[in-house]
Amino acid sequence: MQTTDFVATVFDGTSNPNKVTVTFTMALNALLKGHTATIILMVEAVELGKPGATAGMAIGKPFEPVADLLAKYIEKGGRIAVCGSCMIHNGLTAEQMDPRFEVITAPDVIELLMNAKGSLQVT
Repeated sequence: MQTTDFVATVFDGTSNPNKVTVTFTMALNALLKGHTATIILMVEAVELGKPGATAGMAIGKPFEPVADLLAKYIEKGGRIAVCGSCMIHNGLTAEQMDPRFEVITAPDVIELLMNAKGSLQVT
C-alpha cells in the first residue's frame, strides 16, 4: 500500500451528500496544494465506489458537484481506496467497484492513517 500525505475517510454515501462533498473538496485541495492524497470509502460510503455513483450529487454553491470534484481529483493523481470488509458487509463485490479504485484491508487503512502528515475523518 502506497502511503500519501493526506488521507480522508468518509463513512456516509449518497444519503449524506454534504459530508461526501466536503470530503472530496478537502482532498482535492490537498492535491492543489502539492500534497498526495487518498480518500478511503468506509461503511456506507463504499457505495460511492461503483462507477457513476456520484452523478447528481450536488449541494449547491459554493461547492462543486461531487462528480466534478471526483474527476478533478483523479486527474490530479488522487487515489480512492475502498474498505474491502465494508464493501462485503454492504453486499458489494470488487467487480462492482470502479477499476480505478483500490480495494484495501483494515491493516492498509491503519498504514495509510499512521503514515499521513494529515487526515480528515468524516463520520
